[in-house]
Amino acid sequence: MSPFGSKKNRSLSVRVSTFDSELEFKLEPRASGQDLFDLVCRTIGLRESWYFGLQYVDTRNNVSWLKMEKRVRDQRVELHATNNVYVFSFYAKFFPENVSEELIQEITQHLFFLQVKQSILSMDIYCRPEASVLLASYAVHVQYGPYDYETYKDGMLAGGELLPKGVTDQYQMTPEMWEERIKTWYMDHEPMTRDEVEMEYLKIAQDLDMYGVNYFPITNKNKTKLWLGVTSVGLNIYDERDKLTPKTTFQWNEIRHVSFDDKKFTIRLVDAKVSNFIFYSQDLHINKMILDLCKGNHDLYMRRRKPDTMEIQQMKTQAKEEKQRRQIERKKFIREKKLREKAEHERYELEKSMEHLQNEMRMANDALRRSEETKELYFEKSRVNEEQMQLTECKANHFKTEMDRLRERQMKIEREKHDLEKKIRDADFYVHQLTVENDKREAETEKLRKELICAKMAEREATARLLDFLNSGRKSSTDSLLTASSVSHAANTASSITAISTPSLITSSSTNDLETAGGAELTTHSSHYLVQGDNSSGISDDFEPKEFILTDNEMEQITNEMERNHLDYLRNSKKQVQNQLQTLRSEIAPHKIEENQSNLDILSEAQIKAGENKYSTLKKLKSGSTKARVAFFEEL
Repeated sequence: MSPFGSKKNRSLSVRVSTFDSELEFKLEPRASGQDLFDLVCRTIGLRESWYFGLQYVDTRNNVSWLKMEKRVRDQRVELHATNNVYVFSFYAKFFPENVSEELIQEITQHLFFLQVKQSILSMDIYCRPEASVLLASYAVHVQYGPYDYETYKDGMLAGGELLPKGVTDQYQMTPEMWEERIKTWYMDHEPMTRDEVEMEYLKIAQDLDMYGVNYFPITNKNKTKLWLGVTSVGLNIYDERDKLTPKTTFQWNEIRHVSFDDKKFTIRLVDAKVSNFIFYSQDLHINKMILDLCKGNHDLYMRRRKPDTMEIQQMKTQAKEEKQRRQIERKKFIREKKLREKAEHERYELEKSMEHLQNEMRMANDALRRSEETKELYFEKSRVNEEQMQLTECKANHFKTEMDRLRERQMKIEREKHDLEKKIRDADFYVHQLTVENDKREAETEKLRKELICAKMAEREATARLLDFLNSGRKSSTDSLLTASSVSHAANTASSITAISTPSLITSSSTNDLETAGGAELTTHSSHYLVQGDNSSGISDDFEPKEFILTDNEMEQITNEMERNHLDYLRNSKKQVQNQLQTLRSEIAPHKIEENQSNLDILSEAQIKAGENKYSTLKKLKSGSTKARVAFFEEL
């Protein structure tokens, strides 16, 4: 009989919380911890269950791990007072040595990502400020996807908790300044899927000194207060005031047996010539947790050094196939995205060209308006010239009359005759000059009239060609089988309209040649052509990418190429990341508030100055003999 098919009045109500969901179950009173754990794993689709456990707070207010072999109701789980529910938290109990090689399922990566991120934000795992910004950029990538300048808005990151409080309190910087630095990293990330981003996050997080370490207070035989750190590779001993740098370490392959008697913990080592490694703990509950974690980590340590079981091999094969399939889909998506971006760019260029034509149209209209104003001005000048001509004619008549009068007086006085003849000659010359000037003005007026007629004819021709171009654009956007030659014809029509402002003309034969060449070029780039316009005219903004059919060899080539590119990227990016971290550290250094630094901040800075890190420290500690390390621990 299944432990989950119990009667309602006898069942146990259980609530299990993960970092992104809450699960509720009904169990029989006889259900064991293993029954509940298996039910949770099946519900969330988790197969790598050996890393995880169910954590709870017991009746003595101690944090404990649910024992798989015992019944749930026999483990002092505190019952929720309001609704009689047993509350558990689904956490990672053990950590892998190398996340990229050991974590197989995406759900496993996701659960580790959520737990490690929460531990960093709550400062259970110390993270340097510059590394916190880098990890925050990856967390943003997981939440919002790859950076998109069209959808990203300033202040979008301000609402979420992205940095540990100890980091923000340590620097005199506004949220906008932090957001700008996170955004800079976010923009630099290459497009990746969610599981790839989470893996990048975990690969950086696993290099943190406190990652995967469970700390417990202990003393040695000299009653010196120390920290015991239980990790995936062994046991570390830390100074009471320094949880970052271990004083000494013992790997699991050096340890034969772990046991405790009351407050005394005894570690028997593989080397029989070395005395037992002994420390003391003041709490029996802590002793049980240490023993449980030591046993689980030791088993996983030895398991990792054996050939994979059939189950793990099957999981890795399935994960590899799924990864290859996603890589191919991602390659296809990137290709389709490039095509869409190209089409968008072409549409942008067309819109830009249309705007340019509209500007030229406005300029032509302005020129026409100025021509009309000039015409009116010339009309006014012509009217003035006519008036002046009439005035000149009047003056000429007056001069003729005066000449007649002078001729009559010529008979009277000879002297006056000579004077009058001179005046007549002068008047004739003046009349001739006025006549010549009048002829010139008439010719100028006729020339302006002809120019005005030419301008009107050019305007009508430009308007006719523009209407032809717009009608041709609407017809081409509604045709689903648009050919490249029609696109080229629209482009040549737009070019012919642009040429209105210049005296040069394009012949029909050269236009046809351009259509043929342009059509061939556009056909090779895109199978669809987009024009932005009114939906009522039939122009659509939907993009339907061309379907790519890949053979098995092409798929394998794409996969191998992407793996090679990814390895090259990792090799090049690691050094680049370190340089960027150093640059960011220098940028924010002037804003640091020294008095707000914690003890871990000071220890971390000293570690950086000494050029040490997590791995170099452990390598240096392991270089000594086991006997020397045991003696060093006893002398602390």
